[in-house]
Amino acid sequence: MITSIKRERGVDEDEEQEVRVKFSRSHCEDRRSRHCPYLDTINRSVLDFDFEKLCSISLSHINCYACLICGKYFQGRGQKSHAYIHSVQVAHHVFLNLHTLKFYCLPDNYEIIDSSLEDITYVLKPTFTKQHISGLDKQGKLYRAYDGTTYLPGIVGLNNIKANDYANVVLQALSNVPPLRNYFLEEESYHGIRRPPGDIMFLLVQRFGELMRKLWNPRNFKAHVSPHEMLQAVVLCSKKTFQITKQGDAVDFLSWFLNALHGALGGTKKKPSIITKAFQGSMRIFSKKLPHPDLPAEEKEALLEKEEYKEEMSECSFLYLTLDLPTAPLYKDEKEQLIIPQVPLFNILTKFNGNTEKEYKTYKENFLKRFQLTKLPPYLIFCIKRFTKNNFFVEKNPTIVNFPITNVDLREYLTEEAQATEKITTYDLVANIVHDGKPTEGSYRIHVLHHGTGKWYELQDLQVIDILPQMITLSEAYIQIWKRQDKETAAKSHTGA
Repeated sequence: MITSIKRERGVDEDEEQEVRVKFSRSHCEDRRSRHCPYLDTINRSVLDFDFEKLCSISLSHINCYACLICGKYFQGRGQKSHAYIHSVQVAHHVFLNLHTLKFYCLPDNYEIIDSSLEDITYVLKPTFTKQHISGLDKQGKLYRAYDGTTYLPGIVGLNNIKANDYANVVLQALSNVPPLRNYFLEEESYHGIRRPPGDIMFLLVQRFGELMRKLWNPRNFKAHVSPHEMLQAVVLCSKKTFQITKQGDAVDFLSWFLNALHGALGGTKKKPSIITKAFQGSMRIFSKKLPHPDLPAEEKEALLEKEEYKEEMSECSFLYLTLDLPTAPLYKDEKEQLIIPQVPLFNILTKFNGNTEKEYKTYKENFLKRFQLTKLPPYLIFCIKRFTKNNFFVEKNPTIVNFPITNVDLREYLTEEAQATEKITTYDLVANIVHDGKPTEGSYRIHVLHHGTGKWYELQDLQVIDILPQMITLSEAYIQIWKRQDKETAAKSHTGA
């Protein structure tokens, strides 16, 4: 009867035997995989997944494994592969496939399934739930890395590989802008974006997301991160305009990076991206052509009557505002020390009040321009113009800008129509990038506000120290990110609470 039932179901005895053999083999493998005798040889202190995932011998990206005993990367798992040979030669047996995140024991070549290894896969590929992300700015819990150092996620040093601190400070500043951070912490946010075949710019998005997740990882093995893969993507996508080995300009990098990310995320002039949603405002530009200064007065007057010399108005968007510093004095005081001038932030903001005119010279023509803001973004970036470049050298203006840390009201720089529609126009500082030293040889550091604790931190390469807010205003600020107050904060500051 049993035989007849088997025949009815279409299962013959040979198939049944095969299934039994397969089951016993998989059951045996599973038992063996769970009790790998070499797990205690894993050395977590040497594991570093920040660098490019390629074989240390063949330099190939394909089928790459990390040796969990020495931390080196090797290709393959077969008998003639570099990983296999390494396991036999130096008796290192536990390997992690860097793409599939599966663990293997070599040379026996079986998969290891063990929950004690989950911390390693999390460091290689951290993931964040919506609940975790929503709580990032509500607490300031210190975490202990595997090497024993304590750190605050998000307030993490970035390795200066050679001369890339100009890029590090921009990446750290952007990683502390909550809407941008939250977007990139979830890979699903940009996973479905379709790019044309052969387009390399999306690599920037992927690498920036990976870096963001590493900076905010609460389970790191060490309290710093190397931006190696991110910077390799920058060198490639900028066609070597920005390099790891050569000091660059933080404002130039910020401008290129924001526009490149916007484009890579599918953004256009009409189609927004997370970049434009966070940083894009708009302004009116009033422009008037000027006659050549060497012309006689009568000729100048005659030209000014012509249509092309009449004032024109245009509207354009911006991702950051450039603030011009007054020319630094060249005289010295009685002790032969150069006086470092100071200027209030509101003095250099008058450029955007709609009345202040400034002359702009091109190769052929001169223009008189004035600016007025029409829309303020949730996060406003100021770039303070410290460097003047000509054919021979770069000159730095050391003027100190005096600014409050909170409650900067920009209402007076808006047009009347915008003043009626913009309800909240008050901003608080969240990041301050500083340039120290000579124009071409100087170094960068950044002051960052940790939203969870309300404390300020100074980051310079791998060094992270807490800093008093009063000390921030004494620095040569170069780039600042300001956050528009929410309704509660605005109401408190308005009532003086």
